[in-house]
Amino acid sequence: MVVLSSEDEFDEEPGEVIESAPPQKVGEERQLRGLKKKLLRHGHGWETPNFNDVVTVHRVGTLLDGTALGSSNRTDQPLTFALGNGDVPGLDCGITSMKKGEVALFTLPADGEGDVWRDSNSVLQFEVELLSWIRVVDVCKDGGVLKKIMEKGSGNDRPADLDEVLVKYRVALVDGSVVEETPEGGVEFHVKDGHLFPILPKVIMTMTRGEKAELIVQPQYAFGETGREAGSRLCSIPPNSVLHVNIELVSFKSVINVTGDSKVLKKILKEGEGAFTANEGAKVTVSFTAMLEDGTVFEKRRTEQPLEFITDEEQVIAGLDRAVATMKKGERAIISIHPEYAFGNVEVRQDLAIVPPGSNVVYDVEMMNFIKEKAPWELNNKEKIEVAERKKEEGNVLFKGDNYLRAEKKYEQAVDFLSDDGSFGFGEQKQADALRVSCWLNGAACSLKLNDFRGAIKLCSQVLDVEFCNVKALYRRAQAYIETGDFLLADVDIKKALVVDPQNWEVKVIQKKLKQLQADKDKKDAKLFKNIFARKTKDSSMAIKRLKVEKDERENEDDARMEEDMVADSVVI
Repeated sequence: MVVLSSEDEFDEEPGEVIESAPPQKVGEERQLRGLKKKLLRHGHGWETPNFNDVVTVHRVGTLLDGTALGSSNRTDQPLTFALGNGDVPGLDCGITSMKKGEVALFTLPADGEGDVWRDSNSVLQFEVELLSWIRVVDVCKDGGVLKKIMEKGSGNDRPADLDEVLVKYRVALVDGSVVEETPEGGVEFHVKDGHLFPILPKVIMTMTRGEKAELIVQPQYAFGETGREAGSRLCSIPPNSVLHVNIELVSFKSVINVTGDSKVLKKILKEGEGAFTANEGAKVTVSFTAMLEDGTVFEKRRTEQPLEFITDEEQVIAGLDRAVATMKKGERAIISIHPEYAFGNVEVRQDLAIVPPGSNVVYDVEMMNFIKEKAPWELNNKEKIEVAERKKEEGNVLFKGDNYLRAEKKYEQAVDFLSDDGSFGFGEQKQADALRVSCWLNGAACSLKLNDFRGAIKLCSQVLDVEFCNVKALYRRAQAYIETGDFLLADVDIKKALVVDPQNWEVKVIQKKLKQLQADKDKKDAKLFKNIFARKTKDSSMAIKRLKVEKDERENEDDARMEEDMVADSVVI
């Protein structure tokens, strides 16, 4: 039996909780899923094995009176088996509660079934030391692909389908003959593109960086009933072959779908510093090499002459702008950009080469530095109003240039600095309210241009909550109501506006338009109702005729029946 030293009497790791119960103390016995467990020595870490994991243990078995159970006694050679397939099923359940290095005494009840160690009335005790285990993952949840983790990787990050991975593997048949092997340095590919056999990408997405594993792949997830014919540098794989694969995920490069439509992809070559990215509105300093897909360099701005620009200001192509906004200081990335986010379908002459129409372009970018715009809570009231004024003016310039979407965004940003939270003094609040009203009105004008009529209604309503007689807000909301078919609400706003400003020419024009639209609608409705009424009248007339015909037919049938009855009566008589 195990002799405990004072070093074995250490506490559980701080903060650890086992199934919401207090940590078990050495010498304490607890009921555990059909058996009893007495802790003899604490283990290390926090992980415990699961069913299907391959465990290695020392084990000593006895009856309740101390009689040894033969070959179950401790030997120099530990036992290795898969949990769930052991010779003492009830004990497997107990082992799943153990940590590496832990020693425990398990008592199995007398009514256990399937054990080779006892008759039906014997109570068994096993002292178990968990030496180690190999994690086994059922990748497809049907036993088709089992992954034994031989060496854990680092961190918790796993590749996603867009990521580029570097993998080493060796594939063998059941008889040990090798049918596939990567070069010494491994092979690179994008997870989504697949490789070797269809299930491999799914396996790779379960692995961490540096992880080594052994796979057992059933035929349906490998080469199936057809197998693989021998070819140039390829060994044949017989039909219905089970594959044994040693695999290592050497490394992977994260690829981020910047725009959500896979038209701007960012592959990270070097991780940046800290947790913050540049985001929109930051002043960034980047070095880069820009090239076509064939490697032709058309622009280069390296560290000695970097490029400075403000993100989200359309100072560079949209794809580069959006990708840089996601970068951290010191980060280096390869950015692949579709023509839609690059130079479109026009030819562009750059510093070092011409970019042909419809070209995909690639930027090798390093974020040297960025200065983020101060957030509202970092400014005093005067600074907030100044920033809001500046953003409003920037929005006005964009609006005049027909860039309504970006203008709308500028107005929204301006309002963000003017929150009505009581922090402004009386004079400042009056100035801030006037600015907010102006930005909401301008934003509503943008929404109308962009056919976002619900957005225009919302912004105008916000203005009217502050200034209930604002003619511009009533006028623009009426425009939006007309476009959404809410003629009654549009009429209410127009009449309110004319009460405030009876001579307003724009409101009178829209009132005339509304009257014409309402007249056209009334005519259309009248015609529709007329057709419906005519159809109903016609249907009613047809129904009356049909009833008359049915009545005549019934009367004829009754006459014929009476004649038949008279004939029958005469026969009887």
